[in-house]
Amino acid sequence: MSGNVILGAVIVGLMIMVVVSLVRGIVAFLQGSREEIGRPEGDGPTASQLKQNKMMFARIKYQAAAIIVVAIVLMVAKSR
Repeated sequence: MSGNVILGAVIVGLMIMVVVSLVRGIVAFLQGSREEIGRPEGDGPTASQLKQNKMMFARIKYQAAAIIVVAIVLMVAKSR
C-alpha cells in the first residue's frame, strides 16, 4: 500500500511540473510575441523563443516520466 502512495505522490508531483512548464512556456510565448513585432528577419531565435523551446521540452519530459510511473503502477496492480 505504501508503494502505491509513493507512486501516487510522484505522479502528482510530475503533473504539477507539467503544468508549471506549460504556464512558463505560455508566458514566454506571450512575451516573445511582443518582442517579435518590428524585429528584423534573420536575427536568429530570441531569448523568449529559446525559453519556449526549453519549457516545451521540459513539459514533454515530465509527461513521459508520468506515463512511465503510471505504467509501473498498472504493472504492479496487475501482478497482485
